[in-house]
Amino acid sequence: VLEQADGQWAWVVLMACIVTQALTLGFPSCIGVFFTDLQRDFQATNSETSWFPSIMGATLHGGGPLCSILIKRFGCRVTMMLGGMLSSLGMVASCFSASLSQLFLTAGLITGLGMCFSFQSSIAVMGLYFVRRRPLANALASIGNSLGVTLWPLLARYLLEMLGWRGAFLIFGGILLHCCVCGALLRPVATHAVPEPKEDPSPPKTPTRSCLATCVSTIQYHLALDILRHNMGFCIYVVGVTWMMLGFPLPHIFLVPYAMHHGVDEYWAAMLMSVVGFCNIFLRPVAGLLAGRKSLAAYRKYLFTAAILVNGLTNLICTVSADFSVLLSYCLVYSLSMCGIGILIFEVLMDTVPMDRFPSALGLFTVLCGVASLISPPLAGLLLDTTNNFKSIFYASSFLLISASLFIGGGFYTEEKKKKLKQNGQAKVEDAISESAPMQGLTSEDKDGARKQVGPENICY
Repeated sequence: VLEQADGQWAWVVLMACIVTQALTLGFPSCIGVFFTDLQRDFQATNSETSWFPSIMGATLHGGGPLCSILIKRFGCRVTMMLGGMLSSLGMVASCFSASLSQLFLTAGLITGLGMCFSFQSSIAVMGLYFVRRRPLANALASIGNSLGVTLWPLLARYLLEMLGWRGAFLIFGGILLHCCVCGALLRPVATHAVPEPKEDPSPPKTPTRSCLATCVSTIQYHLALDILRHNMGFCIYVVGVTWMMLGFPLPHIFLVPYAMHHGVDEYWAAMLMSVVGFCNIFLRPVAGLLAGRKSLAAYRKYLFTAAILVNGLTNLICTVSADFSVLLSYCLVYSLSMCGIGILIFEVLMDTVPMDRFPSALGLFTVLCGVASLISPPLAGLLLDTTNNFKSIFYASSFLLISASLFIGGGFYTEEKKKKLKQNGQAKVEDAISESAPMQGLTSEDKDGARKQVGPENICY
């Protein structure tokens, strides 16, 4: 029996999506807790150790196209359960890692890919189960990420003290298996999609294309390269957000080591990221409801730009002092801007591209963000090894975020200005054509007579 959209079971699916996002999207927030221990056990530099969270984050975001193919072929239920098994397998296997390269493969690549499957399946199924209440459902589902950011660092700190990082990773493997339980709750739902017509069994009249041409055409379509060439707003947004992602994840990774380096107690240092997540639990639903208002639809892109700008300026607070009270104030302000970015990043993308091409645009978007997430932490680690100063990371993050906000805001403003000028030019041309149109159906004698008549008499025919 198929479930109905906006029905009672939709709220059960919403709870499953909240738990899934807490387990997957919120998990990278606790990696900073293990940073120092991994660096010591493997005798690695900051740059080498930073590859672990970067590979996990890049796979979590960049596996979108593969996840979309699996969802289309097997559905959200199977894909989410597969993601739960992969993420659990990666964390359990990482307990036996003898080198950083093995850790990159297990906890980085395998776990990151499994989290990608579970997380993006939860996003896709929300669009199927909710139609009328979709903005509210998406706002409530985003609480899962905030819950994860709140709870994962505290649990990681406790397990690290009790069992070490290997024992903690083993426990994490068991916890991530709960994604399979959440996936089992995703019953099939009735949709209003029109079934595709069956293919004609007769042989095609046109010659078949080569395998290479078919692959190139498929990649261009699913990665929205045609939209990138012809939609300047989408191009500005993708470039700006990719540049932003070079600096946005850095505080999540280096805030806890920065606080511990300056004498903050380990538990209080882990509490800092939990403060950010706890604030977002209450801020995200409110921000999601505000972002869904029609009166603010035209200003979403500029609100998103403002959130990036505030986020970049907020990172400068960490450069003032490493005292716990200063860092706590930083987390409170940072949570506001992080909430705005998290709520609006996909809303603005939906406003920029046609909805029928949104899945393809999202695939390209996640791939580029994944690449940025891959190279950002190692570059920051290299900067830390070179300068031996954590403040340089926050300076770099601020520069990247502020410049990205100026680029996105300026690009959108310029694009809108060009569109208005083009529309005004087209309106003038249409007015000129409409004025000359009455004369086109007349003979030469009629035109001579029409010129001699008074203006209002010209419209009598």
